[in-house]
Amino acid sequence: MISDDGIENLIRLLGFNDFKWIDPHEIVVSQWVRMKCEFGCDNYAKAATCPPNTPSVQECQQFFSEYQHAIVFHFQKAAPVKAERKAWNSRNNLKLIKLENDIFMAGYPKAFLLFMAPCGMCAECVPDRAGCKKPELARPTPEGMAVDVFSTVRKIGYPIEVLTDLTQPMNRYAFLMID
Repeated sequence: MISDDGIENLIRLLGFNDFKWIDPHEIVVSQWVRMKCEFGCDNYAKAATCPPNTPSVQECQQFFSEYQHAIVFHFQKAAPVKAERKAWNSRNNLKLIKLENDIFMAGYPKAFLLFMAPCGMCAECVPDRAGCKKPELARPTPEGMAVDVFSTVRKIGYPIEVLTDLTQPMNRYAFLMID
């Protein structure tokens, strides 16, 4: 196993510089987040990594309670064109999944990533986990795991606001669970 400094070196080698360690017990898991997925998100029941294909809110809370270490990654970008936004999300998600694997191989068998945006590994997502074409790469978002991203990242000093138009810079967050 490598040290926290060694993990940070792996992170920086992949070009990630804006991240913070967080106690996983500080991650806010809320039922309202699941309701927003179910009654407000285009991906609900259409993506293998989105609810209802993710654990229940109670199971999500249990999942986070099993960890002692986590890292939150901050990404910011103005991307008014939807295709540009999707491509940027996919590039970062691929680098993040490589990081998860690198940390796993460094001796952390519980390493698990929550993507900064919907998976996007395939041109078209299937509506169930069994039909997923790239299950080794697919991961849920924090919101898909019932994380109140707004409350959680504000606790550690990161910016986040509701965007009112596509010209405003996005603040996206990925979570890497490590033990």
